[in-house]
Amino acid sequence: MTSLYPEKTQRIYKLPELIIQQGHQIQEPKLQGPWIVKGKRARAESIDPVQDHPREHTHGRPSPQARMGGSEGDTRSSDDQKDDIPVENYVAQRYIENPYLIGGRKFDLRVYVLVMSYIPLRAWLYRDGFARFSNTRFTLNSIDDQYVHLTNVAVQKTSPDYHPKKGCKWMLQRFRQYLASKHGPEVVETLFRDMDNIFVKSLQSVQKVIISDKHCFELYGYDILIDQDLKPWLLEVNASPSLTASSQEDYELKTCLLEDTLHVVDMEGRLTGKEKRVGGFDLMWNDGPVSREEGVPDLSGMGNFVTNTHLGCVNDRKKQLRQLFYSLQVQKKASS
Repeated sequence: MTSLYPEKTQRIYKLPELIIQQGHQIQEPKLQGPWIVKGKRARAESIDPVQDHPREHTHGRPSPQARMGGSEGDTRSSDDQKDDIPVENYVAQRYIENPYLIGGRKFDLRVYVLVMSYIPLRAWLYRDGFARFSNTRFTLNSIDDQYVHLTNVAVQKTSPDYHPKKGCKWMLQRFRQYLASKHGPEVVETLFRDMDNIFVKSLQSVQKVIISDKHCFELYGYDILIDQDLKPWLLEVNASPSLTASSQEDYELKTCLLEDTLHVVDMEGRLTGKEKRVGGFDLMWNDGPVSREEGVPDLSGMGNFVTNTHLGCVNDRKKQLRQLFYSLQVQKKASS
């Protein structure tokens, strides 16, 4: 399975376990490692960095009796017994060997996107998010060390060096300020604009296969890796992302995220449908790109067009919500 957008995503292969075990050749040249191999179990429970070809990966194999021909006393042929072995699919992603490091440690970004409709596509981007760091300094010499290569909190919190009060996260505002101080605001703008492109194109790539129901919505958790060239890579998109808090700051972020999600869903019917910002959410796509400027944007040249996204910027959501709902009340009174 090759990515639709190879310049922004990794090359990915979907491998049945039997193929991995039996060592069948994959018709793809130059498949050097390392790899990240992930099973279908929840979140980080079945992620393994591997150096060898992904077909050599044997995480989650059947029991030794099953691999050797079934249980004792089973007289069936080995081919019949193989048919009984449950097949588990894995996704093998080429490992990004040159991640951008902060303090010598690897990290990735968790970003939240709320999709209210696929046809037409209507998507909101949340201003807040976080960078998840590993507890151990990065090196390729220990590719099997999960504490070096996997930034998932479920993995890092089991590290001997994990500090539960400090955690292993930065808020996106802090991350953006750090990059701007190191590389300048223009470089950071380009990086975040490339991430905006990932969000939109990934949704467009599945737009025709996702069942679109006007009564439904979905909150996605995007995992983005930045490499040494400040190029963003899409690792995965999580439906129903974990909202478990690992610190007080994390708790406040996710509480506000849920509250603002319900504001956008608007079960009370208070919004007009023309809003471009609700709390911490900015409307980035409404059957086309949404401009920061008021009015209908001129898309002919796209030269001065600026997308209505503010990822990692100030999130004065409480002030904005007060102003928004006050203006809506004034409009309702004026029309009654």
